[in-house]
Amino acid sequence: MAEQRVVPALRILRYETSGPFYTKGLGFEVEWEHRFEPDFPVFVSIARDGMRIFLTEHTGDCQVGGLVHFYIPDVDALYHELRDRDIPVTEPPNDFLPSLRTMTVTDPDGNQLRFLTRHPPGED
Repeated sequence: MAEQRVVPALRILRYETSGPFYTKGLGFEVEWEHRFEPDFPVFVSIARDGMRIFLTEHTGDCQVGGLVHFYIPDVDALYHELRDRDIPVTEPPNDFLPSLRTMTVTDPDGNQLRFLTRHPPGED
């Protein structure tokens, strides 16, 4: 797989709440964390299955309420994984978009994570 060349950032309000949601809940791993001082806002890189995003508490980086799309091999498998972890799914797997199976999860800060799986050619 090619290296991801664009890394979106999502604004979070409290890393103490959002961090565990992404790591324990969604299965991302922390790659690194940065703070200018111990009590300053955090900027963190997390990744799962070759997909990387940044989470930031810095008010000037971006606004809360972002949307990121993740293309994955099997939306339904992830749905079952998240259900087993008691992670609420905002929009369960569906075929509303042409050629795509989609599911949406909303983080504690209101950011939306949309997971998509392309239908095989000819299956539309």
